[in-house]
Amino acid sequence: MKKIIYALILPLVAVSGLVFANSEIKNETPKKPTSKTLSAAERKVELKKWEATPDGIKVKKWKASPQGKKVLADIAKISKPIKTFTNMEAVVTSLSLPPGSQLGFGVMVRINGGDYILRFEPQMSQLEQLQSLKVNDKIILKSHSISYAPKYSYSILSGDYVERDSKVIYKRVASEDGC
Repeated sequence: MKKIIYALILPLVAVSGLVFANSEIKNETPKKPTSKTLSAAERKVELKKWEATPDGIKVKKWKASPQGKKVLADIAKISKPIKTFTNMEAVVTSLSLPPGSQLGFGVMVRINGGDYILRFEPQMSQLEQLQSLKVNDKIILKSHSISYAPKYSYSILSGDYVERDSKVIYKRVASEDGC
């Protein structure tokens, strides 16, 4: 009789253990880091803190230098077409980036009298068309973003769309994660 009772209780304990363990797994909350968006006042405070760091001081000095002022003035020249994502006429001035740059594939271009680094994130299928560019080629480009870094004497344009002779030679492919 004892054997029959043990035989009936053992599967009951095993099944209840599995059910209990499964419910604990479902009740666990995912541990995703949530980034809290800062208010405008909090952003100003954080910016002030950063500006007091050695890197912040270096950037402030660079912005006040003639080189920094030139880069910021070049950004201002093309800020409207960047914001509206409209065509900009450019001339390729160099097929290589400044020495020591770590921006990946790119070329130097001149737009409205200002020199810019035009950087790409091409796929292998687009690389051949981009490498066909030559110095003095006239291109039409569109970009959503422009940035700067004290390391460079030029503003950095992220190429989203480029055409030469009315043919599209580059179009940025949107990332699969939606960003």
